[in-house]
Amino acid sequence: MKPSKAIKPISYLKTHASEVVREVFQNRETLVITQNGEAKVVVQDIKVYEEMQDSLALLKMLALSSNSMKKKEFKSIDVSFRDIRAKINEIHNKK
Repeated sequence: MKPSKAIKPISYLKTHASEVVREVFQNRETLVITQNGEAKVVVQDIKVYEEMQDSLALLKMLALSSNSMKKKEFKSIDVSFRDIRAKINEIHNKK
C-alpha cells in the first residue's frame, strides 16, 4: 500500500476492521490510524512487528558492543572461550 493510503481515520478502522486486518496480514503492511487528524496508533502484521523487534535488538547489541570497544571494556577471544568452557564444565559437573 502506498504511504498516502496507509493512513486511515479511526472511523475507517471501526467500520472496516476485518478488511483492515486481512489486508495488513496478506500484504504485510503497516497502517497508521488517526484520531482527530492526529496519528495515534499503528496496525501492523505480527511477522513484520517481530522482524522489527529482532532488528532493534540486534542494533542495540551492536551499539552496546561499539560502546564497549570504545571504552576498551572487552575480553580477548581466548579469554572469552576459556570462560565459556569453564561455564559449560561447571554446568556438566552439577548434573
